[in-house]
Amino acid sequence: MSTLTKRSTVYFKPEIHQALKVRAASSQLSISEIVDEAVRVLMSEDQEDLEAFKNRVNEEEISYEALLNDLKKHGKI
Repeated sequence: MSTLTKRSTVYFKPEIHQALKVRAASSQLSISEIVDEAVRVLMSEDQEDLEAFKNRVNEEEISYEALLNDLKKHGKI
């Protein structure tokens, strides 16, 4: 049985809801558990992105034009 404790209403497009139902049935998880895990993964990725930004805060900025010129100079484009 699920240990989730808060309730929320989420609306899905019919085809997404159907896919979730199939996934839930085949994995022996509830739709709520699948959605909870998906949100956790998304938040974890956000945390990784924030950490990467923090680690790069002192890097020198380069303009898009300069980036394109550097890529062309080195035969990348």
